[in-house]
Amino acid sequence: MPTSETLPHARHYINGQWHDSGSRGESRSPATNELLGTFADGGAQEAKSAVAAARRAFVSTEWSRDRHRRAAALLELADRLENRKEELIVLLARENGKILSEAALEVEATIPKLRYYAALAVTDYGRAAEVRSGMYSMTLREAAGVAGVIVPWNSPVNLSVRSFAPALAAGCTVVMKMPAQTGLVNGLLSEIVADTPSLYPGVFNVFTESGNAGAPELVTSSDVDVVSYTGSTAVGRVIMEQAAPTLKALSMELGGKTPMLVFDDADLDAAVPVLAKAITLFAGQFCMTGSRVLVQRGVADELRRRLIASLETVRVGPGNDPASEMGAMIDESNAQRVEQTVAAAADYATVLVRGKRDRALLGPSLIEVADVSAPIVQREVFGPVATFELFDSEADAVARANATEFGLAASVWTRDVDRPLRVGRELQAGTVWTNTWAMIHDQFEEGGFKQSGVGRLNGIRAIEEFQETKHLVHVAPRL
Repeated sequence: MPTSETLPHARHYINGQWHDSGSRGESRSPATNELLGTFADGGAQEAKSAVAAARRAFVSTEWSRDRHRRAAALLELADRLENRKEELIVLLARENGKILSEAALEVEATIPKLRYYAALAVTDYGRAAEVRSGMYSMTLREAAGVAGVIVPWNSPVNLSVRSFAPALAAGCTVVMKMPAQTGLVNGLLSEIVADTPSLYPGVFNVFTESGNAGAPELVTSSDVDVVSYTGSTAVGRVIMEQAAPTLKALSMELGGKTPMLVFDDADLDAAVPVLAKAITLFAGQFCMTGSRVLVQRGVADELRRRLIASLETVRVGPGNDPASEMGAMIDESNAQRVEQTVAAAADYATVLVRGKRDRALLGPSLIEVADVSAPIVQREVFGPVATFELFDSEADAVARANATEFGLAASVWTRDVDRPLRVGRELQAGTVWTNTWAMIHDQFEEGGFKQSGVGRLNGIRAIEEFQETKHLVHVAPRL
């Protein structure tokens, strides 16, 4: 039987070198509790060392001024990630708990993203004008400096790349704090980074921590110029407060409570499979989980019946089991938390489907609720749970959809060609899909309205999150 001495061990990667500092953490399968390996579990000291290395690399190398080297590094990263993608997919399914197809979706989406930002690294735009005779103005974009990237455990590969790729393309050096729940995945990603020859030592530093000592160092350090964080709204508020003394730039994608608006004229054959997947993808541990199904009254009975039947037959199992249709939650304590949330909702709402739990394996739940102020509507559950809410008119649907503090995404289901634009214009959400869900394109920005975040990732705007704009004024001598 394998022991911690014979299983894989992941280390930090700082200043171009491997570090085994900190304590030793264990990586276990969330579905079976099987020991998968161990990892170096860091904290404040690793964060400080990584920030110092990133600052030296930013100041002493040509990284911030050599766009062709940055493009080459991102292309190398893409190639090396593609070469090891199957290994990464299997490990992600085992350690994170998501099913193999979802792990593949996550990993494969990162490869074109890296290549997209390689292209943007050598693409620039700005303005120049002779504002009056002999006086010229121009704008230049410069790297902000050191970027701190704080990565969540739910999609550690994709969400790390989504932040570090534009940061590197912009010319920043990077310190990335990875979550302990995916310590071995972090180690494999670090191996890919270490195998990228165009990265100077110190340009890209990665450490893992289970506690909360290293991440605050990135937020409060005067040597970190911008922080990119993906996670909960509650933690986002703390980060904003802690970053205030240094007035550093923040890019944060935070919580969501995605409303899925299903109108009477929607194609239910097309909608139901997508709605079910929107609830169960990544076991509901996704910022854009379709956690609110808003249905027009005329089609409510039919949709309710179909959605109940679909959710009740979802096969929940280990992520690396090909028969599983939904994987485990990240750990048993989170599964218990969600189970208790559903139980509490039964006091004021109707539980249509109650997911059964076996350790971290938790089936999906559907809860019908009328009161839009109810806790199950207002709070992000971050698990495979959705509410079922009725509406009568477009205005009613929009009012209900906008009735939370969140505004990350929404989906509109209808055959009416004009309704999506009419309704979408009124929805307070950073992304609105029509007759689909979770379609994300590298070249188009995503982010949240209201308390779902600040800034944008993906698209050209993502690079701007890691840049400063400099205005140069030149007065030419008279002839």
